[in-house]
Amino acid sequence: MKGGGVGGGGGGGGGGKRRWKVLVIGVLVLVILSMLVPLAFLLGLHNSFHSPGIVTLQPSSPFERSRINATKHSQRDLSNRVDQVLQKINPVLPKKIDINVVPRDMNRTSISDSKNRGLLYKFHFLEIPLPDYPCPQLLLPTQALLIRLKLTLFCKQKTKTEVSHKGVQGETVNADETQRTCQVKYGSYCLWREENKEPMKDAKVKHMKDLLFVARAYYPSIAKMPSQSKLTRDMKQNIQEFERILIVSSADADLPPQVDKKFEKMEAVISKAKSFPVDCNNVDKKLRQILDLTEDEATFHMKQSVFLYQLAVHTMPKSLHCLSMRLTVEYFKSGSVDVEDNEKFSDPSLLHFVIISDNILASSVVINSTVLHARESKNFVFHVLTNEQNYFAMKQWFIRNPCKQAAIQVLNIEKLELDNSDVKLSLPAEFRVSFLSGDNLASQGKRTHYLSLFSQSHYLLPKIFHKLKKVVILDHDVVVQRDLSPLWELDMEGKVNGAVKECSVRLGQLKSLKGGSFDANACLWMSGLNVIDLARWRELGVSETYQKFYKQQMSGGGESREAIALQASLLTFQDKVYTLDDKWALSGLGYDYYINTQTIKNAATLHYNGNMKPWLELGIPQYKTYWRKHLNREDRFLSDCNVNP
Repeated sequence: MKGGGVGGGGGGGGGGKRRWKVLVIGVLVLVILSMLVPLAFLLGLHNSFHSPGIVTLQPSSPFERSRINATKHSQRDLSNRVDQVLQKINPVLPKKIDINVVPRDMNRTSISDSKNRGLLYKFHFLEIPLPDYPCPQLLLPTQALLIRLKLTLFCKQKTKTEVSHKGVQGETVNADETQRTCQVKYGSYCLWREENKEPMKDAKVKHMKDLLFVARAYYPSIAKMPSQSKLTRDMKQNIQEFERILIVSSADADLPPQVDKKFEKMEAVISKAKSFPVDCNNVDKKLRQILDLTEDEATFHMKQSVFLYQLAVHTMPKSLHCLSMRLTVEYFKSGSVDVEDNEKFSDPSLLHFVIISDNILASSVVINSTVLHARESKNFVFHVLTNEQNYFAMKQWFIRNPCKQAAIQVLNIEKLELDNSDVKLSLPAEFRVSFLSGDNLASQGKRTHYLSLFSQSHYLLPKIFHKLKKVVILDHDVVVQRDLSPLWELDMEGKVNGAVKECSVRLGQLKSLKGGSFDANACLWMSGLNVIDLARWRELGVSETYQKFYKQQMSGGGESREAIALQASLLTFQDKVYTLDDKWALSGLGYDYYINTQTIKNAATLHYNGNMKPWLELGIPQYKTYWRKHLNREDRFLSDCNVNP
């Protein structure tokens, strides 16, 4: 009994040990499997395993039935089935869900449109087809954690992208509004600045100034720290070196060859200074002072640029001044004698053109282009009114460069025997008109126009040409592209001035028109090409009417001479203008970059009204060709004076 008892106890102990070992092995296997299964879901390995055969299961709910059937289809069918399941369980899903549904092509289309093509759940730009579980609550913890992590990254990325897009859009709007504001304030200068923008030649110099400003802002606070005497000396030394370099350097080409190392030293010193606790009030105060100085400097440079631009517009280029002087000297050296046909100049049966100009090349282009397109140039007579300074140069030019059979008369307006002893040449007056065509800057249309009207010299024409009955006045910034002979056959219906009207600007939009009875909706007439009935002019006393209005406005005071001349001209010719067809003259080639090419070709005359004249460097390049082709470039004085318009 005892032996049997002992033997039975030993056998029971051995069996218990074996069961214990099996239990341990089973636990270890379960632990390993519990670690491998989540890892397989993380790596997406479960998608690569296929069922070895057909497994028949009895689903316990419509939801699981849909899930099992979905596993039998391809990826495309799976997406469609997921949509159906989503529609079935849509009322069960919570209202707030963190899953974003986007189309496959990642374009910003509506969800309803994307459903027709099939959907994928996308997280941080990674395509993850949802594995049989449309509801996040049914996912395994590891999968839910993975999806939540990707959703978080996707949302952050999307937020940054949206912010960046909004920022870029905001900058674009601000830049557009700034450009529009600039055009309203400064006119065509802004357009010219954009067209002639050049790469920065002082980028490093500007960067040096920025570093110098920051170093100066931190230096007073660092200098007060006794323990940072070495840093104080380094900052002072770098500041002094930058100041010495900037004194002699205005562009990157002027900088010394070792300037990059100095940049590194200054940046290192500034970075070290920022690591110390400094008095923020002093730094803020210094930076605000620097900001104010920078803003003042920027405003100064803007005003200076605009002034230099206006100076270039209103002054004669050096090359044209040289041409005038050389021709004047040549006139007296050669003893040129021009044979003038006085009978032709005063014959009212011929076609007479009047040009008021002090620009030799401009007058030459007007006459050349007019004669080139004339059917019979022998009937054309040109009268050029100029000042005493350019009189002999103008005569010498047309002696050297005759225009076929056309007759050219050059008159010095300052030497003519008129009632006014102090007559001075005055060119056609141009007025820049800026107005708002919308409620805000973003919705504005075209806002800046240049109006060209008669000057004081135009009102002397009936006395200067007292034997003529009809003339055509051409501004010196005009190019002719058609025969102008039909203008003498017009029936002007008793009007004095035949002109093209500019209906993009109405009289009611001009703030300077304070007095007088104006029709606010009436269009403005333009000079450039004008058919003048001198007989009717004398009959109505137009010159006397203008002088009366001008003196009345001058006596009132408070307005500029230009504004008074504009108002007097409009009052004088009110109800006296015969409207020419728009094809006779096209204006705007001196300020408008966006004129249609076909419109230019169809126009009889091109008017370069505005600041960007074709003989200036700042003229609009695409319009210069129409002017240049009528210029005689073979004359040696053009090359001697480096005239290259």
